[in-house]
Amino acid sequence: MSSLRFNAIDKASLHKAIAIDLPDQRPDQYYGCYVFNRQKMRQYLPAPTYDALIDAIDNKKTLSREIADSVAEGMKRWAIDNGARHYTHWFHPLTDGTAEKHDAFIQHGADGTIVEEFTGKLLVQQEPDASSFPNGGIRNTFEARGYSAWDISSPAFILDKTLCIPTIFISYTGESLDYKTPLLRALNSVDKAAAGVARYFDPKVKHVHSYLGWEQEYFLVDEALYSARPDLVLTGRTLMGHESAKNQQLEDHYFGAIPSRVEAFMLDLETECHKLGIPAKTRHNEVAPNQFELAPIFEETNLANDHNLLLMSLMHEVARRHNFRVLLHEKPFAGINGSGKHNNWSLGTDRGVLLFAPGKTATDNLQFITFITNVMAAVHRHNALLKASIASATNAHRLGANEAPPAIISIFLGSYLRNVLERIETNDTEAWLNFSDKKGMRLDVDQIPEILVDNTDRNRTSPFAFTGNRFEFRAVGSSANCASAMIALNAAVADQLNQFKADVDARLEAGESLNQALLAEIRSLLAQCKDINFDGNGYSDEWKEEAARRGLDCEISVPRMFDAYLQPSSVEMFGRTGVLSKVELRARNEVKWEVYTKKVQIEARVLGDLAVNHIIPVAVRYRNILADNVLKLRALFPGKKGEELTTADTETIERISTHTATINEQAELMVEARKKANRIVDEREKAIAYHDTVIPPMEVIRYHIDKLEGMVDDRMWPLPKYRELLFIR
Repeated sequence: MSSLRFNAIDKASLHKAIAIDLPDQRPDQYYGCYVFNRQKMRQYLPAPTYDALIDAIDNKKTLSREIADSVAEGMKRWAIDNGARHYTHWFHPLTDGTAEKHDAFIQHGADGTIVEEFTGKLLVQQEPDASSFPNGGIRNTFEARGYSAWDISSPAFILDKTLCIPTIFISYTGESLDYKTPLLRALNSVDKAAAGVARYFDPKVKHVHSYLGWEQEYFLVDEALYSARPDLVLTGRTLMGHESAKNQQLEDHYFGAIPSRVEAFMLDLETECHKLGIPAKTRHNEVAPNQFELAPIFEETNLANDHNLLLMSLMHEVARRHNFRVLLHEKPFAGINGSGKHNNWSLGTDRGVLLFAPGKTATDNLQFITFITNVMAAVHRHNALLKASIASATNAHRLGANEAPPAIISIFLGSYLRNVLERIETNDTEAWLNFSDKKGMRLDVDQIPEILVDNTDRNRTSPFAFTGNRFEFRAVGSSANCASAMIALNAAVADQLNQFKADVDARLEAGESLNQALLAEIRSLLAQCKDINFDGNGYSDEWKEEAARRGLDCEISVPRMFDAYLQPSSVEMFGRTGVLSKVELRARNEVKWEVYTKKVQIEARVLGDLAVNHIIPVAVRYRNILADNVLKLRALFPGKKGEELTTADTETIERISTHTATINEQAELMVEARKKANRIVDEREKAIAYHDTVIPPMEVIRYHIDKLEGMVDDRMWPLPKYRELLFIR
């Protein structure tokens, strides 16, 4: 790593004007132009093929190879007509990113030329190397075979002249090696379980769909400044940095006017999103400086997850065109808010009814209460698992801070809904009859119409909040694959609904009426799971103590949080729903522990290099300048006068010496802790060792470096500071 000098950066490049080729048409005229959606299918596929494919998608059927051949031919013609020359199976390995291997549409022709060919066999299945992706020991290095298989429910798209086909990824022995496979299993499970319960209220319900609306938070940093920070380049966050005099304390950035450079980036990004069928709708400044948010219209969960992964890839590409770098790390800067990816989740029937929304009739409201109660029961039973599903080395920096959900899973309901449930639990049979989702509120201002107020406020400190017709899982990290949280949540709810239906059916067989049976089981669940409801301040120490008394999981060590996946209750739940086998769960935990270790290991190495090879030499050089100044002043003004003139410098010299000595000492401790941890064979124990013994000296090193930053001559400091990084000009 070469010596770094911010002053050597060409600052003019930070303000370079970017000319972006944006379409002149309205968004509806180019929306989805690079997606093989139903409109394109109808245009490029024979009518029988189109009908068979749509039937398979809507009713979750398997396509025959003959139909697949016909689909492949039409898909190829569409792709080539739109400039594509290659195709790829696009899948989600256990890396929180995506993977793809490109093949050209060419084959040898009979006369020695080439022909463009794409068959159903190539569309439906391919064989990526299964040993080179994280697999948790399911595959050995010498056992390379794995399979990717077409997910017909997520439409193919063209990205950078390549036809991308969303697929699952499994091992040769059948275990899932990706996020999509268990996500599809979880969605299938919650579909069947929720539809079974929904038919108590509407016998015509065939399917229940899971919906997801993510809110992607992110930071933007000038590319030149990013390149001058090795910690940002290599870890995605600043491993050191003294707070800027001004950060977010004035609260003037949230929802403020969007800087023109950022707005140009946003418009370019939205255009690319719309071409790829990503329904980007909302954009705004977030709380921290340089922090922003993009949110789409709700979509079916599998498609929404694909779109979020595609968006994260697009963000990096588009940002480079604007001389920006996107930071998706959950906590790239200390002292200001980090970034999450709130997962707004709901269930709805194929009859157009949202199951988490109150209705206009008593039956509708009983259905609403039924599903709300079952979600509460599922989250209560599996609160440790849900926390594990969002835990990571990067999200650990955000959770528990006074700006993000606490590392304790609870549900916020709001006083109105909580009171209704309490009345039901105490056998007030009329409580659910007249529940409404909104009420009117008039202000004493003639020009302002009546405002419709939701039946619940919002609780910014709750990790899992009811927000009117959905639940907002706020603890998900900004860099995460949404599937991790959605797998655990949908599977847990599916399992709970299956048990609920079995219990209600037993009561019906015993002669109880439907309403009697439903209310009896609802009361029983409310009595069991009331401890998961907390509407207060999730940041308070009092809540941490109360949560422990309630028996909620309060673990704060990420490696130990992952243990929840292997608890008997989790293994049995995933087994009953068919989402993940015990072998798959063990393998995934091995991957989680290994990834945690590697991320902390990389950060420790980068921090050690910067501390010893960049920060300390600069601090010592500045200390020597001060010492030379002291000697010269005392030579000029001997005796008491010289001592008085140099008191401040000598105190600074002493403080610098103390900080540099501590940094050196802690760096040695960190290296030794790392060496000792690396000798541990068991991945879980190694991850715990990194958490317990490597991270503490890292935090001490950072503290002392940040102190030095406030003391050393600004012109000598080797890294761009927060005041430069955090305010786009």
